[in-house]
Amino acid sequence: MKIHIVNLHLFKSRRKMMAFTVFVMLTPWQLRAQDVFKGFENLFTTPENYVVKHTDKAPVIDGNIDEQIWQQVKWTTNFVDIEGNLKPKPPLQTNVKMLWDDSCLYIAARMYDPQVWAKLKKHDEVIYMDNDFELFVDPLNTGHQYYEIEVNALNTIFDLFLTKPYRNRGAAISGWDAPGLRTAVKMQGTLNNAADTDKGWTVEMAIPYAALNPGFRRTVPQNGTLWRINFSRVEYDTNIQNGQYIKVKDAASGRDQPEHNWVWSAQGLINMHYPERWGYLLFSDHQADDVVFEMPYAELQKKYLWLVYYKQKEWQRQNHSYAQSLKELGLESGYNILKKFNNLQLEATKHQFMALINDEENKITYTINQDGFVEPLTTNH
Repeated sequence: MKIHIVNLHLFKSRRKMMAFTVFVMLTPWQLRAQDVFKGFENLFTTPENYVVKHTDKAPVIDGNIDEQIWQQVKWTTNFVDIEGNLKPKPPLQTNVKMLWDDSCLYIAARMYDPQVWAKLKKHDEVIYMDNDFELFVDPLNTGHQYYEIEVNALNTIFDLFLTKPYRNRGAAISGWDAPGLRTAVKMQGTLNNAADTDKGWTVEMAIPYAALNPGFRRTVPQNGTLWRINFSRVEYDTNIQNGQYIKVKDAASGRDQPEHNWVWSAQGLINMHYPERWGYLLFSDHQADDVVFEMPYAELQKKYLWLVYYKQKEWQRQNHSYAQSLKELGLESGYNILKKFNNLQLEATKHQFMALINDEENKITYTINQDGFVEPLTTNH
């Protein structure tokens, strides 16, 4: 839809008309490459990124994010609705900062909120039934074996390990506790006091790398390491009754209205468990702000694997089996990525599939299967 609007605007002046003429003169192959993501645009917006600085002095985990060490670190962009531009921007601001040292990833979050409340006090209760702050991290960028940590304003923790996303019948292992995790919260106001107006609340976390050990692989970052990460804020609409915070009910069903989901990097749909949609976290040992994130070539290649995945899942819903060829999915066997020709392949049966992509220069083939597991394969040539 956005492409069509832009094209109409191009007719408004002769100069812009010339720009349109250049556009239509592109070859059919180039046009196919541009249109290939049509219908899935919300799942292919560019994720946010953050360059996290190394520190020799760890912050004190007390919920106070005004200490000097945090003043040298940039905030993320403001959180947006989980569906991105499909929904209005959140009315309450949320931001995150990060640091790292040789043992931990440090996170500071601030949430503006005129009424700060929390009820759940037991570890591993379903904390998102309260307003909360949530972390999702996939250190290996495979879309599997990732972690979720939730915290409310009482500093109650819900931490879990996911073998793979729920959409792929993954198991959420709430019995996993992040060893060595340290968290603290601080009120900018008063907790559970409906009689006053608060400014909000802040969270600090120290997450040891030793706690993030998917498949018992080494996950200690170094300069240049890239993780996938996202943050979510759950916020409910409430009324105040007899000094208590009561969630607003849906008039028709009588049930609680759905929560608001505000995130750092837009998911494109109401589901945090699409790890491929999370933001990029680039570890840097530079003290200056001279490191600029650039989208890795491999991540651009993987976009085509995810396109195959989404199209295959859509095909399966309609036909109760997977497509046997790229042609059935409306895809070509080759695409140009950064002026490099890439071969896209599909191997499939009715019940499973694997898509592969590589170019003629690099020796790495990236693959994705029907469970959304992404991994690199080194070829023999």
